[in-house]
Amino acid sequence: MQYIQHTVRGLTLLFDINWDRMLFPVAIALALLVAAFLGSL
Repeated sequence: MQYIQHTVRGLTLLFDINWDRMLFPVAIALALLVAAFLGSL
């Protein structure tokens, strides 16, 4: 149980540090999907 709590705490810390780095690829992918959708109209 303690190992699970430690792992979750580590993942939370990792997410807090890197959320902005994960946000950019998601935003780029979303923009590409929107552009592909608009281009197909």
